[in-house]
Amino acid sequence: MKFGAATRAVSRESRLSVRLFEIYRLVNLQNERINYAENVAENNMTTDLERILGYRDAIDSSQSISRVAEEMYALSCWTPGFCSALIQAAELTGTFEPDLNDPVPGREVSLAMISPKLFNAVEVDFGARVWPQLQKNWPLIDYHGLQDVFVIKYEVGQQEELRMHHDVAQVSASIKLNDDYEGAELEFPRQRFSNRDLKIGQMLAWPSLVTHPHQSAKITKGVKYSATVWFELPIVNQA
Repeated sequence: MKFGAATRAVSRESRLSVRLFEIYRLVNLQNERINYAENVAENNMTTDLERILGYRDAIDSSQSISRVAEEMYALSCWTPGFCSALIQAAELTGTFEPDLNDPVPGREVSLAMISPKLFNAVEVDFGARVWPQLQKNWPLIDYHGLQDVFVIKYEVGQQEELRMHHDVAQVSASIKLNDDYEGAELEFPRQRFSNRDLKIGQMLAWPSLVTHPHQSAKITKGVKYSATVWFELPIVNQA
């Protein structure tokens, strides 16, 4: 009987230990969930879907506009997190195909195809944030919205380069979306400048017509993504 009582006592202690361990584990798990929620709130962590559909965690205004070459300006535009999300969203459309009617065809996807809501948000943002910075250097330009914003893709064995050309727009811009590739610099021979040293999310802007012909050099390794921005030409009243 004494042996049986001792056995039952050990059994009760074992069950109690198991129960206490389970309670301890649950408390730790709950604390981890609380800490995660606090980190999300503190760091404003945002999902890629929220970045694209809500234009959240997108804007980077850390560096103001600066002159980098003759009539060419660079400024902070988008966060690296948003750039990464935009690449993924563009790939998910499955429509990186050139327009055969385009005289300078590229494998590209318009933001309007990814999400009309995203295109509208970018149009409002650039009009309120980017255009006033450009106007400080080009005071006679007026904002008439965006003609287009599209993601263009270069990779070895597919589209590897883009020939010399002009854009039909009031102002053109390019935003670097990634940098894990080699080659494919955006080159401006007349200005003796390329976007090689720009950081992810930085915008490079220039006058679209006549003075700034440009090309994308051949890519030699990896995959390059960039966003091209065409600011709409002034609207002429034909009446």
